[in-house]
Amino acid sequence: MKNHFKQLSLGIGVLAFILGMAIIPTNNGVTAFHTDDELRYFEMRMGATMTIDSSQYFATSSLCSGCHGFDEDGFAMVDEYGQDVNIHDDWRSSMMANSAKDPFWRAKVSHEITVNPSHSLDIQDKCTTCHAPMGNYTAHYNGADHYTMADLLVDTIGLDGVSCGACHQMSADNLGNTFSGIMNFDTNRVMYGPYPFPFAPPMTNFVGFEPVHSAHILDAGACASCHSLVTETVDLTGEYTGETFVEQATYHEWLNSSYNVDSVSCQACHMPQIFDSIVISDNYIFLEGRTPYGLHELVGANTMMLKLMRENRLELGIDAEEEHFDETIAATLRMLQQQTLDLDIELLDQDNDSLFFKLDLFNKAGHKFPSGYPSRRAFVQFLLIDTEGDTIFQSGTMDDNFEVIGQDPNFEPHYQVINDENQVQIYEIVTGDVENNFTTLLERAAVALKDNRLPPLGFTTTHEVYDTTVIAGTALNDPDFNIENDVEGSARDLIQYHVSRADYMGGYAQAQAHVYYQSLPPRWLAPMFEESTPEIDAFRTMYEQADRSPVLIASVSIDSILVPTLVGTSNPAIAVAVNVYPNPTADGWVNVELPAGAKLESVRIIDLNGRLLGTAKDLKFELPKTTGTYLLEIRTSVGVVTKRVIRE
Repeated sequence: MKNHFKQLSLGIGVLAFILGMAIIPTNNGVTAFHTDDELRYFEMRMGATMTIDSSQYFATSSLCSGCHGFDEDGFAMVDEYGQDVNIHDDWRSSMMANSAKDPFWRAKVSHEITVNPSHSLDIQDKCTTCHAPMGNYTAHYNGADHYTMADLLVDTIGLDGVSCGACHQMSADNLGNTFSGIMNFDTNRVMYGPYPFPFAPPMTNFVGFEPVHSAHILDAGACASCHSLVTETVDLTGEYTGETFVEQATYHEWLNSSYNVDSVSCQACHMPQIFDSIVISDNYIFLEGRTPYGLHELVGANTMMLKLMRENRLELGIDAEEEHFDETIAATLRMLQQQTLDLDIELLDQDNDSLFFKLDLFNKAGHKFPSGYPSRRAFVQFLLIDTEGDTIFQSGTMDDNFEVIGQDPNFEPHYQVINDENQVQIYEIVTGDVENNFTTLLERAAVALKDNRLPPLGFTTTHEVYDTTVIAGTALNDPDFNIENDVEGSARDLIQYHVSRADYMGGYAQAQAHVYYQSLPPRWLAPMFEESTPEIDAFRTMYEQADRSPVLIASVSIDSILVPTLVGTSNPAIAVAVNVYPNPTADGWVNVELPAGAKLESVRIIDLNGRLLGTAKDLKFELPKTTGTYLLEIRTSVGVVTKRVIRE
């Protein structure tokens, strides 16, 4: 049937072109002839009456998949290499497609209303505005006061999550100026798209919506309604205080960045474009390709939940196949590991007491990292290891439950300098209640006790939206946090590690730094798991069986660091008798003075990273041209001495 219909479409298309497009012009006013065979084919393929009732404002994604899904013949929605890039399959395994079926979200809504049952209807209604936007909007449009979880569970439109219409029916009116789930939809039965002169008949005739070109579909403002959320604060008795709290402000973080200035939208990263010519609709062989084409991967950072939903997709009523989730997880990992963070490490200096390292983190995202829901965090693991594999120093290691070791009882502060193994750099927002105690209840969130999430490039504390994107806690006093040469907006944090070598006599060592990302840390979930509801219990079971290991974002290391023995020589008796001067040296020339009777065998010139830069045979020699600190391994007839020397 599929090949027969393709041939039928080809015949119609050729005839149309022969007649000068009299039957099928390529503009919005197009009309088209469709045979009874065509109509029956569409009904068979979609499994439903195609044109939705005029009382419905949204269509489910299943009706869109008939033209924008997988093409068995490999004609539509394939790139120049023949790889499938169809809209429906890329979308249906995303977090957005499954936002209404997300078991953590359902558990968290249950947690909130268990603690504050008098606010149950308002909480459910607010939470479904973004997780089930089409269902919530339709209910209110038809006069409902609230849209509840019970309503959602029997609502096909609501269960479709952030589906096609949630984006493509969004109006350009006031775009980017409404937040907290307030969305302006165009109810004139249109579908906005990025391409001029859309071929309208299939969508108009078969689904009942008119495709219309509008550039606003690529505007970052389309993401604003859900990705900046302000909640009303309640006190510990559940009474509203009249104050509000910014639960997340990813869109406002983007506004406060160079990405906004340079017009790099959210879609540019989360729906990356390819410049192949893509035929965007199945069943019409005469259609020309469109370019550029935005991949509907809609990836973020939450691989943990994607894996959990993949393993529980049947129980959760998710129609995406395992292979679709695998592709979405792979795309998410690519974003996390290639487009999120740059990491660099440098050995600044060392003496008989400590080694001094500088770790440089640069945020490549167009918003804070991590961004979004307050549970998300990134942390730095720093290790110094000897040649035997034994640990000299460690910060940011994990226990068997994937919790970070060494955290303070309430929360870990931001650090400029880390010099103790119980200190660890964790990038996160920590929410506090009206008494400044840590809370994971969004209704009780009153203040940010800490927000040291890495700001995006160009972020400043003087921007007009800074009140929704504040830096909180000790990061405000860190001169290396988002500041370079006294100017804000570097998107960097520089951490200094002062590593004691009290228990390390010397030799070669390796420094390692790793940055990990967690979307649902154990400590953050603990208060919710103290409660028991069907939703919480169901999610707890899935969570305990899931792959909860953090995602490695970036790694960097320095190999073969030469750490001189504490006495500085293999023959302590001559340590003080060997002298290097002048130190520091302005012109780079130094002299070696030996004790009486000792003969020089060689001098090895080594940088602080353990690299051999040169050798000398004479008692007077020149250091490398670059200014800095060098180690001189001086071999004599009576022993070996290691000395530090500085070239200014």
